[in-house]
Amino acid sequence: MPEGRFATVSVGDRHACAIRVGGTVVCWGAEGTSPAGAFTQISTGTHYACGLREDGAAECWGTAWYGRSVSDRGQANAPSGAFTAISAGFLHSCGVRESGALECWGSDSIGRLNAPSGTFTTVSVGTGHACAIRESGELACWGANSYRQSNPPPGEFVDISAGSWHSCGVRESGRLECWGDDTYGQTAAAPGDRYLAVAAGVRHSCAMRERGVSCWGGRQPPPAFPQTASQPGTQSVAQPPTVEPMTPDPMTPTPATFTALSAGGFHTCALRNTGTIACWGLGSNARTTPPSGSFTAVSAGTSHSCALSSGGAISCWGYSANGRTSAPTGTFTAVGAGTSHSCGLLSSGAIDCWGDNANGQAADQSGSYTAVAGGYAHTWRS
Repeated sequence: MPEGRFATVSVGDRHACAIRVGGTVVCWGAEGTSPAGAFTQISTGTHYACGLREDGAAECWGTAWYGRSVSDRGQANAPSGAFTAISAGFLHSCGVRESGALECWGSDSIGRLNAPSGTFTTVSVGTGHACAIRESGELACWGANSYRQSNPPPGEFVDISAGSWHSCGVRESGRLECWGDDTYGQTAAAPGDRYLAVAAGVRHSCAMRERGVSCWGGRQPPPAFPQTASQPGTQSVAQPPTVEPMTPDPMTPTPATFTALSAGGFHTCALRNTGTIACWGLGSNARTTPPSGSFTAVSAGTSHSCALSSGGAISCWGYSANGRTSAPTGTFTAVGAGTSHSCGLLSSGAIDCWGDNANGQAADQSGSYTAVAGGYAHTWRS
């Protein structure tokens, strides 16, 4: 991991990138190439990353996937010109131009690059599809549509998230709507209430409301979709929550007021306004048993989690292989948990990482940073 002070960080599957206080980017892990120059935004995809320079120009880097280049579909070949927002997905990327127009690049299969015309404010790229919010507040989605994940409902929205095979959005009224694949209950169980933001994952979704967090999905698929014991998702993680008032279950935290939310592989953790932590979901390896105490931040990885105490110390819990829960001593200001490693930002601006380092994702990095995040086999710092 790098040293120094950072402003922001983004984590992908096997690498991570961060923007230093001065705007320079540092990446480490399987795709550890770092571009030169100053950046204002960064987004890490499956095996590459994209960033926006100070003049709005987009630049992407990295293409190899587990040592192969077969996944290079041009998703890291950003077009010239200025952008105001950017999102990196699996085999394609999209950005919003200063004019509000959309532009996508990468794999053109299943209509990934067929972005609609018009003026947009933000874009979210999923595995094979993408969705964006028009200036009017209406949604537009394109690309893969085998589960109707690219058929958004009419009306005005303020937030949008494109998952793997489903999408979720928050209306101006705060009402939540999801559409697309519901094999794991990730769309049909969207609860009622007023929400501020939503995050669509692979098999589950989470949304933050004014007084708490709701998650749904992640349950075992029906018999029509058999799975072997070696495949992810064979264990029933949870049943979807009922419409409010919801009864507590593994996918729903005890009613409380939360200030932060982090979704891991098959579990989720949130920070209460009291400073305590609540976790729910798949409870194996004690991943849903957080420590007691007062905390200011929490980050959920694939099978472990880490939190930052009020005094600046880091505590980690859950699956402990490769030393991923063996947090170092010191005073930290931020923490990010990845798949099998974690990174923290020291008060000096330096970064300290621990856990699996098979791809250099936990390697020491020099420099000063303001933010850090850990991904699958890489780390992002800024």
